[in-house]
Amino acid sequence: MKQILNRYFAFLFGILIALIAGRYTCGQMPGMPQSRHHAWSDTSLSPDARADLVIKEMTLDEKIQLLHGLGWLATVVPPESGPGTRAISSLGFIPGIQRLDIPDLQMSDSVVGISGAGAKGRYATALPSGEAMAATWDPALSYETGTMIGNELRSIGFNMSLGSGINLIREPRNGRTFEYKGEDPLLAGTLAGQELKAEKALHLITDLKHFAVNDQDEGRYTANSIIGKRAMRESDLLAFQIALKDSGAGAVMCAYNEINGVHACENEYTLSDVLKKDFGFKGFVISDWGGTQSTVKAALAGLDIEMPGNDSFGAPLKKAVESGEVPTARLNDMVHRILRTEFDSGIVDNPAKAQSPDVMRGFEVAQKIEEKAAVLLKNERSQLPLNAASIKSIAVIGGHADVGVMSGGGSSQVSPAGGNPVPPPPEIANNPLSVFLESVYQRSAPLKGLREKAAGAQVKFDPGTDVASAAALAKASQVAIVFAVQHESEGMDLKDLSLPDKQDALIEAVAAANPHTLVVLETGGAVLMPWIDKVSAVVEAWYPGIRGSEAIANVLFGSVNPSGKLPLTFPRSEADLPHPVHVNQPAVDANHPVQHLAGFPGLVGVFMKIGPSFDVNYDEGLKVGYKWYDAEKKPVLFPFGFGLSYTTFAYSGLSVTAGNSTSVTFTVKNTGKRAGTETAQVYASLPDAAGEPPKRLVGWTRVDLGAGESKQVSVAVGRERLEVFDEAADGWKLVPGKYVFRVGGSSRDLALEEGVSF
Repeated sequence: MKQILNRYFAFLFGILIALIAGRYTCGQMPGMPQSRHHAWSDTSLSPDARADLVIKEMTLDEKIQLLHGLGWLATVVPPESGPGTRAISSLGFIPGIQRLDIPDLQMSDSVVGISGAGAKGRYATALPSGEAMAATWDPALSYETGTMIGNELRSIGFNMSLGSGINLIREPRNGRTFEYKGEDPLLAGTLAGQELKAEKALHLITDLKHFAVNDQDEGRYTANSIIGKRAMRESDLLAFQIALKDSGAGAVMCAYNEINGVHACENEYTLSDVLKKDFGFKGFVISDWGGTQSTVKAALAGLDIEMPGNDSFGAPLKKAVESGEVPTARLNDMVHRILRTEFDSGIVDNPAKAQSPDVMRGFEVAQKIEEKAAVLLKNERSQLPLNAASIKSIAVIGGHADVGVMSGGGSSQVSPAGGNPVPPPPEIANNPLSVFLESVYQRSAPLKGLREKAAGAQVKFDPGTDVASAAALAKASQVAIVFAVQHESEGMDLKDLSLPDKQDALIEAVAAANPHTLVVLETGGAVLMPWIDKVSAVVEAWYPGIRGSEAIANVLFGSVNPSGKLPLTFPRSEADLPHPVHVNQPAVDANHPVQHLAGFPGLVGVFMKIGPSFDVNYDEGLKVGYKWYDAEKKPVLFPFGFGLSYTTFAYSGLSVTAGNSTSVTFTVKNTGKRAGTETAQVYASLPDAAGEPPKRLVGWTRVDLGAGESKQVSVAVGRERLEVFDEAADGWKLVPGKYVFRVGGSSRDLALEEGVSF
């Protein structure tokens, strides 16, 4: 017990040092000078052949070194590979093998930009949230985003990206919803795949996380996700499968939670049977930070690297190999996967070079994402776009809109340029785990953008803390804009989907004072709207990023015609969710010697191996997101795929040609008076014998149309998009029968349908 506690305290000490001292230390760039020629220096050889040549020259200690990351402890524990190598980040670091010219692995979170760069004065672009990126439904923009992130990673010296996250939204109260890409596996997998494909093209090792069914953050270390194989394969695992196929990602991060009673990082079914065999994954599996539970079991199940240094894959693994508990063949496979990935990604032959980041390019991409991501949810009597020429006064209320826009918290937090403009209270600021608690705002003030657009109007701000004051300003103004915020963070889940801090009452009071009230939501995901019938317009802006001010102003004043579509369902109430009551982690013993260090109980189960396991039973199975609401015939506030425009669209002329790649052809017409973009969605209803939810997304296309313009478009639907997973046969199959293809502007607005038989 004493040894276990000592390990716990050492582990926590590393975390605290990293969080207090800042993430970044100065050090050399990754990649070591190729001063010597080795057999594996021949770039004409395959990555596998080059890896095998290296392994022949490695000692046992050198092999173990590659499997045992330093992570948080890198700032206090000397690197093992000797002088000339050092971690540039306290997040993730594995010393290379200098004598063999194998580079260090320098890792950074980069889900919405490079996290923590500001701790040592480095700049990184704060992008809109992952959910915002998903709301664009734009694979080409995802690729452009990956290129921007990849260039910034390399400019600082990283050669491995710890993103993208694609856990599906089974639990919309999940504190990391903002990091992910919605509730549908095809949408999430496609967008993540393009983003990581772009990063890999820049010679980076890329990573997908958190594998798998890590769909809530409350008690994530001790939660046991109970789910059937078919449900898992057709939802969460399918998203990973699609992303891996499209991206060629080199790493997959296994999660904290258990899956059907077995920890994700020692789960042979998911890591070996599914990922490495069925998916044909040739890269390596890396644990989430502190997620390694064992040595022998984890290694044999398929884990290749432990992070950040729990010591399971250090001396204990060496001993297990020497005793034969872990075969040498398995050890060499672990090392081979890492080296192969290093050669395949290009980090050996094309090391990163220090340079100033392209700040202006980052601004451009961040603004483009937000402008395409903003979802127009309501626009009664064409309240929007605002007419700058006719508006004389605007009340801007709430959300700290005078200084910035909300961002999500935790390990993906991108440091705000110039620091947080909304300082946290002392009890949070002084907490060593403030990165999870603090509400951080990016310095892009919507008030400034609105004043620039409405230069001839009087634009006044009220913080919204006094409802009477806010209502008075609204009443005295021609238009009232309420900015409502909902903070999400890793390490904790939302208590509910309501706006916090009595913002619902604020919106109702403002709407009662001014009939021309519109609401801009800065949320991580779905939110309840008891005031929806009392306001004239609603825009979901998500977490808008460093250019949120400009993008929001452009959308509200019509310089940009909104085209965002919801990547997740907004329910009418929590009673309509598959699990109306959130499954909470059981109470942790308050007398435990490290309890007081955690800041709040939700993090104890993250950083410490304590607390009882508890079940999260995903008995909704296949019915994730819109599939649940369709199957249960539940009305929703806003459906998956929904999003209005300042123009209107009509669909006609559907024809379906069945085959291995089914062609779904139709015409979209812009029936309004201004140019716009419609995301035309294709769904398929499978034969009853398939036992599936009513429909599934099988494809989409973004269509740019001028006023009155029509275009005929085709969406190719691969056979795999129509298959179901057969548990008995342990494989995919196409069920014979009639398939009905439906086309339209959202999952519940499908004007066209045609059936074909397979």
